Amino acid sequence: MSKMTDWLGGVGERASRMAERRRAAAAAAAEKAARPAVEDARRDVPEPAEPAADARPPGPPPRPAPSSVVPWGMRVAAEVGWRLLVLAGLIYVLMQIISVVSLVVIAFAVGLLVTALLQPTVARLRRWGFSQGLATSTTFIGGFVAIGLIGWFVVWQIMENIDDLTNRIQQGIEDAQEWLIDGPFHVQEKQINNIGNEISDWLGENSSEVTSAGLEGVSYVLEFFSGAAIAAFVTIFLLYDGERIWRWCLNFVPTDARDAVAGAGPKVWATLTGYVRGTVLVALIDAVFIGIGIFILDVPMAVPLAVLIFLFAFVPLVGALVSGALAVVVAFVTNGMVTALLVLGVVLLVQQIEGHILQPFILGRMVRVHPLAVVLAVAIGTLVAGIPGAVVAVPLIAVLNTAVGYLKAYHREHVEDPGPPPHGATALEVSPATPTDTPAPGTDAEVAGTGAGGGPEAANGGEAKG
Repeated sequence: MSKMTDWLGGVGERASRMAERRRAAAAAAAEKAARPAVEDARRDVPEPAEPAADARPPGPPPRPAPSSVVPWGMRVAAEVGWRLLVLAGLIYVLMQIISVVSLVVIAFAVGLLVTALLQPTVARLRRWGFSQGLATSTTFIGGFVAIGLIGWFVVWQIMENIDDLTNRIQQGIEDAQEWLIDGPFHVQEKQINNIGNEISDWLGENSSEVTSAGLEGVSYVLEFFSGAAIAAFVTIFLLYDGERIWRWCLNFVPTDARDAVAGAGPKVWATLTGYVRGTVLVALIDAVFIGIGIFILDVPMAVPLAVLIFLFAFVPLVGALVSGALAVVVAFVTNGMVTALLVLGVVLLVQQIEGHILQPFILGRMVRVHPLAVVLAVAIGTLVAGIPGAVVAVPLIAVLNTAVGYLKAYHREHVEDPGPPPHGATALEVSPATPTDTPAPGTDAEVAGTGAGGGPEAANGGEAKG
């Protein structure tokens, strides 16, 4: 039995040694097979180059882009700045163009203001059964005749009183000289004579300049009549065909903004009409009451002065000051200091009533412009175009104020707030659809959306209908 056990143990030991030799042979064969691939890989790897003797250390990291270094506020200021420069350049070019054709621009503005004054009369005649052509011609001819009669009456009054006015002016100058000599200033007669001689010498030495100024005055008169003719034609065509001209102008407005501009047009025209009619009424009241005061105080040329007060009332702020000062000067030269002070009191009283009662009551509802805006507009208009610019400045500001207010309200109503949903629409149809709100496939929400009209398409359609 022991022999059998020893024999079996030897057999197992020999079997294990044979298996170990086979494993070692297989490992050697695998190593031999993989050796060429490893050697090829080693040959492909380049050997590290030896550092050069003059090699420099690595430099600093690259600098960031300049746009990322500039602060955000400065970048915004630069963006706004260059846009303002472009806008200023555009305004400058427009002003240069307007200065070249200033006569046409001013004549068109005057024609537009006259149209705003006469258009309600045309509308009233149309309601009475007049045709468009007959109403336009009747209104224009009536206005032209009225203006002509007023002009003729003013000229007639001036020609009737020119001799008396000249005599009174000479007497007033002599009285002023005596008052300067005998008054508190104690001016010497020699000094007054020297002033008169210097004026005469200046006129003699600068006679050419005076002559050229007279020629320029003639050219101004010709320009005035040319502008009046253009303004007359503008008035006729705007009274007769203003609505069609407005519709034609709307063709130049982009389609997206055309409805808003078309709605702003009647509002702007109502503001302009109210301003012109209110200004005419206020100017007429000023002229009548100041003229009555001047007439009672026996100041010469009361009617021409009243007409000048009426015309100057169309220039805000400055016109009343200039016309009142002119009336006071005429009263002082012709009737003395006491009459001048009384005329000054009449002018101040009427202007206070105008500023605190008439203008807020008549113009307050039509023209809602801050007094600072009025002052700045008149100053800018005077610098740009003189007296015509001052006349047009305030109605232009009023029109822009009305247009901007209407367009802002239109934007809030039709763009920011599309309005109530259409009748019978479901909540899903009018709700905005976003990718995050899209329901998962197969859910109840998706089934409901499909039944309501297709989800996003229905939402867009609902907004469009609203």
